[in-house]
Amino acid sequence: MAVVSPGRRPGPLARRLSRLTAGRIAGVPLVWLFAAFNVLTGLWLLLSSLKTADEIFSSPWRIPHTAQWGNYARAWTGGLFGQAAVNTVVVVAGTAVVTVLLAAPAAYVLSRVTTRFNGSLTLFFALGLGIPAQVVMLPLFVVMNQLQLVDSLFGLIVVYVATSLPFAVFFLTGFFSTLPAELEEAAALDGASPLRTFWQVMLPMARGGLVTVLILNVIQHWGETVFALVFLQTTDHQTLSLALLGLLQQMQYNGADWGGLFAGVTIVVLPVLACYVWLGRRIIEGMTVGSVK
Repeated sequence: MAVVSPGRRPGPLARRLSRLTAGRIAGVPLVWLFAAFNVLTGLWLLLSSLKTADEIFSSPWRIPHTAQWGNYARAWTGGLFGQAAVNTVVVVAGTAVVTVLLAAPAAYVLSRVTTRFNGSLTLFFALGLGIPAQVVMLPLFVVMNQLQLVDSLFGLIVVYVATSLPFAVFFLTGFFSTLPAELEEAAALDGASPLRTFWQVMLPMARGGLVTVLILNVIQHWGETVFALVFLQTTDHQTLSLALLGLLQQMQYNGADWGGLFAGVTIVVLPVLACYVWLGRRIIEGMTVGSVK
């Protein structure tokens, strides 16, 4: 072990290690504080959804004296959350499945087939990540209106898939590039076609990346509001986020039912939170495996 004399200044490596250690010491408490803040926010939201309006303002940090389960009933019926929940499940599930089905073959080709256009195509998908939704909103609405896909769940799925493909292809391209090419060579020697090699050999090996994209897609679109507000125009096709917005607008005419409003927010947030808690480790594993070759 090297010993540094008192009069000698530490080298660049020693200074870098000291900065890294100091960064970790300062970063760990911040991470725990951020996690504790999110947990406390979730608990406060859950407790507020079981209180009366007077309790929410008079004792916001106390456990409710009597659980007001009727808040959820009023939010469910008043906000038309039943049909909205079905619409949300259809849109989110359809978007996630179609995105993975389209992104996986494209990412596989970009990572395996070497041509002079591969770099440009990969850059094209990467540039799609930096385009704000507000920039494409108006031209996209004009195109969807001409195709008669406005106020349609299928049209919203098309919009969601189009906006999800850049990240999905970019992520899966890096994931497929980490898979060993020897398996493809062995499959070719056994007489397997490229298509069969993709579906039966490479795709099962990329299951971690596919599941990660699937889960992230569900989390991203479950509470999405901007595109749904623009492309859905009737209550029969509204999603949960629009139902919650409608519930908030009803408070302007029917009185401030804060307990029902917090119950509606909980209905929208709780499924995504449960999904992330249940599958969060799989998301992290998929992203870390795809980043190291």
